[in-house]
Amino acid sequence: MIIGLDVGGTHTDVILVDRNGLIKEIKVPTDSSDLFKSVLAGLTAITEDHNPEKINRIVLSTTLTTNAIVQDKTQPVGMIVAGGPGIDPEFYRTNANYFPVAGSIDHRGREIEPINPAEIKDITAHLKTNGIEHIGVVGKFSVRNPSQELEIGKILKSSFEKVFMGHRISGNLNFPRRIATTFLNASVYPIHNEFYHAVEKSLAAKGLKLPIRLLKADGGNMKFISTIEHPAQTILSGPAASAMGAVAFGPRKEDTLVMDIGGTTTDIAVLINRSPVLDPLGVELGRYKTLIRSLETLSIGQGGDSAVRINNGKLKVGPERLGPAMAYGGALPTPTDALFVLENITDGSRAKAVAGIEPLASAIGFSVEACAAEILNVACEKILSAARQLISRINSKPVYTIHEIQEGYVVRPKSILVLGGPAPYFAKYLENLSNYRVRVVPRWKVANAIGAALARTTCDVTFFADTERRIAQAPEENFRQTIDYGFDINAAIHRASELLKAKAIKRGANADYLEMEVIERLQFNMVRGFTTTGKNIRVKVQITPGLIHGYDDAIRNLSNS
Repeated sequence: MIIGLDVGGTHTDVILVDRNGLIKEIKVPTDSSDLFKSVLAGLTAITEDHNPEKINRIVLSTTLTTNAIVQDKTQPVGMIVAGGPGIDPEFYRTNANYFPVAGSIDHRGREIEPINPAEIKDITAHLKTNGIEHIGVVGKFSVRNPSQELEIGKILKSSFEKVFMGHRISGNLNFPRRIATTFLNASVYPIHNEFYHAVEKSLAAKGLKLPIRLLKADGGNMKFISTIEHPAQTILSGPAASAMGAVAFGPRKEDTLVMDIGGTTTDIAVLINRSPVLDPLGVELGRYKTLIRSLETLSIGQGGDSAVRINNGKLKVGPERLGPAMAYGGALPTPTDALFVLENITDGSRAKAVAGIEPLASAIGFSVEACAAEILNVACEKILSAARQLISRINSKPVYTIHEIQEGYVVRPKSILVLGGPAPYFAKYLENLSNYRVRVVPRWKVANAIGAALARTTCDVTFFADTERRIAQAPEENFRQTIDYGFDINAAIHRASELLKAKAIKRGANADYLEMEVIERLQFNMVRGFTTTGKNIRVKVQITPGLIHGYDDAIRNLSNS
């Protein structure tokens, strides 16, 4: 059995599933001030009356790191950046304790300028005086030669609790994004580490010694313990859970929009032939452009509990959620109250919902019922507008799915899959306001938790080789070896695949079902004086993302439920 848990802005959804289908589903209120409390409440409730020894794993999708960054609640950290000739690293400053330093590696991995150990020691003293305990270290071409980052890290190691080195955070060549990615990992580490130990300790106290994993932004998962070194990988795991919850139900050979309509937000993604569209560069969160592999998603402040007001004589829905619907005891009218007025929902007080919407209806000269319908129209128009924005963004650059680049492809969705608590009620409005066919995902209330539960363990490996220098390496994996002149791209793929297999198993993948694929292969001859002096090779391989093996019957049964 597997537990899937998704922490939303309003509710935390938890499910228990086995190979035959869904066993149990629950919702608990999310306490945004204490997400650990919400996670523990969900896990405690879902395991009640079930033998923990029969549970194979737990997969969590949380908003912990995303909220910490968006709300600027991260801890102060230090950043040490070695850029060398070219653009001044000051252009990429992330925070106050940011120090450009001496040291330079060129694009081939050759040292141009050494570091200055005395400079690093002076910075260490300054940071310690200011109470800094977590540091990021980034060199421009460290992914081609990490020696200077390692040397700086060695000086820092005994003085700080945690040092994050850019070449271990990402193997991609993008200096500004690697700086931002390393900074975010260092920034969210304290809160993520505290969360990890709190969950582990509390489950152990309840006798639940269960293997826990976290969902990543790319729709795959990794062992909880592995996320300690890469805490920022869990940014935007919520929208990823929504997309994975719809994957099995999307139409084949067709583009499909996925909309997870919650109480606070609506998360939107796109499937191409059941394959989620991937952001080829990485997550952009506020002012931070990163190398964190992510699905292409868009989240907007529009949900069932969005506050409804009159603004300049017109209805305004969201983006704030200021409490539950009035039908459930809230203080302001919401789209959920509109559904009560129209008698789509009946498990609360319709009278309170009517009382909340009456002043709005009077202000715009509508009946209460017409006003309720207009509230839902306004909310759905905003969601559809955001979907058009996402499609435009995807089509403005090369289109990637989690499997491959779609050369020259233009995304043109014909249908929408909706999930989330109010999904069935929003579906008809979305269909009436658009040209899309709209379907509700099976078990729509907890489909995101199902998506988290059934997602595979994913990871990738970036591998470089330079036969002129006789060096092959995957700095992100702490791998480096000497090669001969005859080393070629096929040898690089073989070696990268070996590293990928070991990495995937360490992160929790099933060794019997490792689907590996090459997603990038480049080889260039290096020529001097009309003579080929060597080859420069770059290879990237990944575990094919998707849903885990052995749960086809469960998905079929979900479809028929």
